[in-house]
Amino acid sequence: MLKEPCVLSTCTNPIVRVTEVSKHYLIGARQRSYYTLREAVAGALRAPATRLRRNGTGSDNGVWALKDVSFEVGRGECLGIIGRNGAGKSTLLKILSRITEPTVGRVELFGRLGSLLEVGTGFHPELTGRENIFLNGALLGMRNAEIGTKFDEIVTFAEIHKFLDTPVKHYSSGMYMRLAFAVAAHLEPEILLVDEVLAVGDAEFQAKCLGKMSAVASVGRTVLFVSHNMAAIQSLCKRTIWLDEGRLCEEGPSATVVKDYLGTASSSIGMEQVWASPETAPGNDRVRIHKVCVRPLNDSASGGISIRTPFVLEFEYWNFVAEAHLNLSLHLYNEQGITVFNSFPVREPVWHGRPFPVGLFRSSCYVPGNLLNEGVHRVLLLVVEDQGKVIFSMNDALVFNVLDSIERRGDWHGKWEGAVRPDLEWKTEYLLEMNNIS
Repeated sequence: MLKEPCVLSTCTNPIVRVTEVSKHYLIGARQRSYYTLREAVAGALRAPATRLRRNGTGSDNGVWALKDVSFEVGRGECLGIIGRNGAGKSTLLKILSRITEPTVGRVELFGRLGSLLEVGTGFHPELTGRENIFLNGALLGMRNAEIGTKFDEIVTFAEIHKFLDTPVKHYSSGMYMRLAFAVAAHLEPEILLVDEVLAVGDAEFQAKCLGKMSAVASVGRTVLFVSHNMAAIQSLCKRTIWLDEGRLCEEGPSATVVKDYLGTASSSIGMEQVWASPETAPGNDRVRIHKVCVRPLNDSASGGISIRTPFVLEFEYWNFVAEAHLNLSLHLYNEQGITVFNSFPVREPVWHGRPFPVGLFRSSCYVPGNLLNEGVHRVLLLVVEDQGKVIFSMNDALVFNVLDSIERRGDWHGKWEGAVRPDLEWKTEYLLEMNNIS
């Protein structure tokens, strides 16, 4: 449902127009690599009936990744796209990038498009960094001379001088991402699609990415930015669309849409998630998550967590690699997408710095009362190896609501500003009578 339409949502001169786009996938179905002319004609004749059945008058074993999504993007606009995992964000960008076709609907692009959808997309692993820069430029329709004028800027931004003539299959994920983003941002596409570019890389690189995307938009090029980083969305994008279960749930000013999105996240995720089996748990072949939980320290969750409540964030996880040096890192965000704090077990007395055996572990982070402000908070969980290498990340691992405490308000009934709300000690002294002041 479109809650608060933005004046920019209907553009007089759009560069991107998406009209009633839907995408259907058959679960377990394998696509044919090619069709004969006879099959193509027969498929075209069957298409109306097939689409009718897929729209609810029949049944199949498929899933709608997108359903009736429509919006427009103006030239020079930076549009944010948010939603939980599986909401259809990446599917939408793949359709815009012509990687896949919509089942129903139409997409119109009125400019040259560059995309950064995942690490290494569009790179040939056997080619060097230098060769992949020219390959990507050619795919964008640029001549070698045009690419050459941007070549030094790309290499400097990506910080890969020493590895420029090394095949990219030997690059780390961070090097891959730096080069991929540098190529996509510097080769001057009129439309730039970016999907979770901040998921890989250190803070300095993330800041460079945001700065570059802001610069791209400032010179009249269009950016569609998918991210779970709500602070980045609000900083970069004036308008945001929120996808939920494949549908356009809300469109409007970024601050409004982000607040509504984070406000509903707590009820949809809750204060605890458990995955009983490693086969179905989130993670990879190195580590998988068994349980995430937020609970008051007194174990009484009936009253929820207020600003005065001490509570604990608990994470249980399976380690599959013997002698692994692991630790967790969590980033806590408030409902404005601002990082409240980042914490990791640097002073954990038992396992910090020791190799982990294969098995199930629990790590707990204790948060004192009188620290957080009221509102919805969410946790980004990172599993880190050797104190610096992120081997798994989980957005919205926990989403929970911190309730206000009426006894702390006094006579103030408005919104209490600030990301945190500590109970700080104050002291007031009577120093001198008024009639003794000269």
